[in-house]
Amino acid sequence: MVIKTDELPAAAPADSAREPSSQAGGKGRPGAAELPSVMLLNGDCPESLKKEEGPTEPPQENGLDEAEPGEETTGQEVIVIQDTGFSVKILAPGIEPFSLQVSPQEMVQEIHQVLMDREDTCHRTCFSLHLDGNMLDHFSELRSVEGLQEGSVLRVVEEPYTVREARIHVRHVRDLLKSLDPSDAFNGVDCNSLSFLSVFTDGDLGDSGKRKKGLEMDPIDCTPPEYILPGSRERPLCPLQPQNRDWKPLQCLKVLTMSGWNPPPGNRKMHGDLMYLFVITAEDRQVSITASTRGFYLNQSTAYHFNPKPASPRFLSHSLVELLNQISPTFKKNFAVLQKKRVQRHPFERIATPFQVYSWTAPQAEHAMDCVRAEDAYTSRLGYEEHIPGQTRDWNEELQTTRELPRKNLPERLLRERAIFKVHSDFTAAATRGAMAVIDGNVMAINPSEETKMQMFIWNNIFFSLGFDVRDHYKDFGGDVAAYVAPANDLNGVRTYNAVDVEGLYTLGTVVVDYRGYRVTAQSIIPGILERDQEQSVIYGSIDFGKTVVSHPRYLELLERTSRPLKILRHRVLNDRDEEVELCSSVECKGIIGNDGRHYILDLLRTFPPDLNFLPVPGERLPEECTRAGFPRTHRHKLCCLRQELVDAFVEHRYLLFMKLAALQLMQQKASKMESSTSLENGGPPSLESKSEDPLGPEGSEEEGGNASGLAKVKELAETIASDDGTDPRSREVIRNACKAVGSISSTAFDVRFNPDIFSPGVRFPESCQEEVRDQKQLLKDAAAFLLSCQIPGLVKDCTDHVVLPMDGATLSEVMRQRGINMRYLGKVLDLVLRSPARDQLDHIYKIGIGELITRSAKHIFKTYLQGVELSGLSAAISHFLNCFLSSYPNPVAHLPADELVSKKRNRRRRNRPPGAADNTAWAVMTPQELWKNICQEAKNYFDFTLECESVDQAVETYGLQKITLLREISLKTGIQILLKEYSFDSRHKPAFTEEDVLNIFPVVKHVNPKASDAFHFFQSGQAKVQQGFLKEGCELINEALNLFNNVYGAMHVEICACLRLLARLHYIMGDYAEALSNQQKAVLMSERVMGIEHPNTIQEYMHLALYCFASSQLSTALSLLYRARYLTLLVFGEDHPEMALLDNNIGLVLHGVMEYDLSLRFLENALAVSTKYHGPKSLKVALSHHLVARVYESKAEFRSALQHEKDGYTIYKTQLGEDHEKTKESSEYLKCLTQQAVALQRTMNEIYRNGSSANIPPLKFTAPSMASVLEQLNVINGILFIPLSQKDLENLKAEVARRHQLQEASRNRDKAEEPMATEPEPAGAPEDAASQPQATKDPPPPSLQG
Repeated sequence: MVIKTDELPAAAPADSAREPSSQAGGKGRPGAAELPSVMLLNGDCPESLKKEEGPTEPPQENGLDEAEPGEETTGQEVIVIQDTGFSVKILAPGIEPFSLQVSPQEMVQEIHQVLMDREDTCHRTCFSLHLDGNMLDHFSELRSVEGLQEGSVLRVVEEPYTVREARIHVRHVRDLLKSLDPSDAFNGVDCNSLSFLSVFTDGDLGDSGKRKKGLEMDPIDCTPPEYILPGSRERPLCPLQPQNRDWKPLQCLKVLTMSGWNPPPGNRKMHGDLMYLFVITAEDRQVSITASTRGFYLNQSTAYHFNPKPASPRFLSHSLVELLNQISPTFKKNFAVLQKKRVQRHPFERIATPFQVYSWTAPQAEHAMDCVRAEDAYTSRLGYEEHIPGQTRDWNEELQTTRELPRKNLPERLLRERAIFKVHSDFTAAATRGAMAVIDGNVMAINPSEETKMQMFIWNNIFFSLGFDVRDHYKDFGGDVAAYVAPANDLNGVRTYNAVDVEGLYTLGTVVVDYRGYRVTAQSIIPGILERDQEQSVIYGSIDFGKTVVSHPRYLELLERTSRPLKILRHRVLNDRDEEVELCSSVECKGIIGNDGRHYILDLLRTFPPDLNFLPVPGERLPEECTRAGFPRTHRHKLCCLRQELVDAFVEHRYLLFMKLAALQLMQQKASKMESSTSLENGGPPSLESKSEDPLGPEGSEEEGGNASGLAKVKELAETIASDDGTDPRSREVIRNACKAVGSISSTAFDVRFNPDIFSPGVRFPESCQEEVRDQKQLLKDAAAFLLSCQIPGLVKDCTDHVVLPMDGATLSEVMRQRGINMRYLGKVLDLVLRSPARDQLDHIYKIGIGELITRSAKHIFKTYLQGVELSGLSAAISHFLNCFLSSYPNPVAHLPADELVSKKRNRRRRNRPPGAADNTAWAVMTPQELWKNICQEAKNYFDFTLECESVDQAVETYGLQKITLLREISLKTGIQILLKEYSFDSRHKPAFTEEDVLNIFPVVKHVNPKASDAFHFFQSGQAKVQQGFLKEGCELINEALNLFNNVYGAMHVEICACLRLLARLHYIMGDYAEALSNQQKAVLMSERVMGIEHPNTIQEYMHLALYCFASSQLSTALSLLYRARYLTLLVFGEDHPEMALLDNNIGLVLHGVMEYDLSLRFLENALAVSTKYHGPKSLKVALSHHLVARVYESKAEFRSALQHEKDGYTIYKTQLGEDHEKTKESSEYLKCLTQQAVALQRTMNEIYRNGSSANIPPLKFTAPSMASVLEQLNVINGILFIPLSQKDLENLKAEVARRHQLQEASRNRDKAEEPMATEPEPAGAPEDAASQPQATKDPPPPSLQG
């Protein structure tokens, strides 16, 4: 299938291999790079497998491709494989020369980075690289350097220092000294975050794996701590962040700080002094150091006396580290050890993440002296940290210029996406910092005379405004409440327009930060907007919600291009002078041309149509599905919109309906007419790409099998319609009727769009549009009904079938949002769960939902509560709130912050009070009863759900919640960080929290996540190949995707994590355990760093890693990883979760393998109980569970119990699969074998009873399980199938699949109604336990090779 085309003549334009469909308006595959590259031309793969996930790029034409039907599968995908690297020799002063592998695309600067990281050269920062005596430019690519080739020698030359270089050097030395210190990760700064994997694997898996190979059955201690065992009620918090041995830092110096003698006086400056440092060594020697242009030396200054003359020893060193090595033996010894340890850590433990991840718990840490940190806090870090020297970054210019980069071919697109992603993550970090500074009162307002709520700020070229209703702007929409949600809606709009990515249309960089109860919107600044009045600037849209409206032809043209993918209808409205104005967005969307001539759109808060379930309109009746569910309900604000996912799912649903209506009627005419042109002007037949999802929503197509027939039908219908050229008036009539029935705006083709201004207060429509407006109102009502009648039941069904397995609030919200269900429907989802016939199987969803409902309601209350607290009372106020929320102590008393110090005279109230501050001690009078009453009230008002509880203990009792889980959820939602210790929530004698337990409050940040589209397409094609059984090709595609992802995102990102997980799984299936281990280890580290150490995704990754460890004979590591996963699951949710069954089966099997039978039984029997509850007593999962338990009883020689369990299993197999199924036969064989053993044992016992000690006893065969059999069972429960095939069989199989594939292609092209060979067939063996656990929704179905 795969042709290596190394032989392509270099001159052939690589782009000629582009896929034709890109010209036809379809999704162009990535074109080949211009760079000399090896290309892999890859065979086609049925488009139906390229599931779209998320808004990677705008679907054309309402989600339908325009490509001609025959064209879809002929395209060849061109894959760019990176240039091969070469090695160069590096000569650095004072060490042996060494060679370094480099790649031609790298910049010279990247070699600098490598040298600053290497153990033996890490102390150098100020140097240049010379080739044959010529200095290399920092920013040039290696391939552009003349004469640089394999084996070239690069010489490291020390350069003279400047003040900037000296500061960078000191900062770097400080970073090296702190390299093992986790305090930055706990404090949430500089994109550091935590990872604990190495604590459980004792260092790197790969190496230790080789050492442990021989000792397969070494005695290992398998007993887990008490709190991990099934049935334990204890949920400790401390094990969440175990103490890492490397954190006890080796002290190299006591103090390294800037001296008070800085900056050097003029005469010393002229001697080359740049700055002075003060150091106290570990031996308590105090020295003063001069940084000069030539390097560092000791001077004779003391704390009180300035004497810049050199001191003895008169030693000048170009590096500070070398100087310190000279004067302090302890420094020399410890620094070397520290660097050794630093280099041994996995790179993924220390690379910065693209966005900051905060930890909600942290241990007690000593606050150490740190000059760089101190300096950072008081300067805005602009001089030397930012890339443009000496000036603040012009964020708007950077954000917009990166969007303007060319994007014709793959290398250009990669460069563009990489630049966009980098600027966005930098902007997000700067905006977060600024927003915190604004709320903490460290930034001067630009309108200081107005009251605090109305103030606006500019810091670092970013504009900040607070989420309050300034000047009654939102008076008709809900006042402050509307002003609070508007920024989040606006951000969704920005995200959407960015994803559509229309050339010439610009949005503002936008970040929404929630911090200390306030919402701050940070935006980049349109050039020139501050000098002009808003009325003059706005040339499109309305600044007063539709009273005065203006339009502009260029804006209409630009927005028209977004209208199809966003399903927005171009429409006319009346302005205050009753003139008709044409718009292609909502009226609030404003167009402003900046001084840079770019067309900006802002205020995108109503990009999507309103949600009528929460917008009662007098005189309008909603469909019956809505009124039955108690809608419309009055919400707090009138800005409720439908989510983009819902709009897409609704249009998708309507499209299927349209196809059925039109095509069924046309089929009757098919016999008489056989023309072959198309009447569907907007995009002939649907490409299967956009149709691969069934109407249930983005993952409806998880079980592609059931869906393929539906797809084939749609394709068939599409072709029926396509074959009709519309000359027949009857067929035109059919299409017209179908269009009318589904609410299409065109009568000749399917095209459903929404008018976002319908039901908008203050917007009026011209008389001539009344009919269109009426249709649009109906469409909105239908969409509201669709959410209630299709999406929510679909979600509940998916949860019942365990297609999705949320484990905490965040994963539940994600699952809801993927289906377009807003969080305000959470109460409705829970109502449906309660009424569901499978209520017991939804127990976990109910618990998560109730917990989410309670913590969200508490968060709403906490937000207003915090606004009344001044800074000095913050920790007292937060601990008081947590006591009222979670502690059983009946009457916690708040400590007012006055206790610490008493001021001499009562200072008068300062004017600079926090925005919106009420009485500063009002928070102190809250009681638990009052808080819980408010929570129940909030749940009723906001979510329309009645909570049956008056206190936290009642809530825990009634709904089976855990206090520790509630604490985690509320901390994550509000940004609280608490001390890592055991809290006695249930004590009735003292409150659980004191003010010392609240360590910090972090911002909660919402921002845009730019995507790597090309990489994502490769990833999808790879998944598709894997599902067809082409593992090798799939693996190559996914490796390529990994390269591209790394290219765009850098080393750390959620999507790279998914890539690594799939690669690990593929390598495992192909038998390469070492490679699987290495990839999965990276996936775990990355998930810990990017998603959080106890995120459900991280728990999944731990389980996969444990399996691969077991396969590599690292039993104790596998066990400790599984115990970690179990502990995290207990903390995040508790024991009663379907995922726990899988976990416990894994633990039980591994314990069985190491002959810990009693322990193994505890876990396996718990798994059996959980499976029975969630899958029903007759399910095949339960049968498998019975079998696993029986095997352990057999090993213990307790044959009666073994027989009992195996019989239960056999009964299930017999009823579900029938007598002749191989599973039933296997079970029956095993029963016979058990019976024989039982009989043999009984005989022996009888013999002993009869003959006493002289009995002649044949030795009994008790089987200790072989590792292979345990591994086989592990693979089965984890949904991994191997088919034992020799290499030759594999080749034959692939040839056969390819032959069938070609036959199918031919036949499909003949009668155009075949369905593509889409999914992997279900394994014949075990329809359920083979594809055992559907992984978390993001995982592809488990790969398998089917003959």
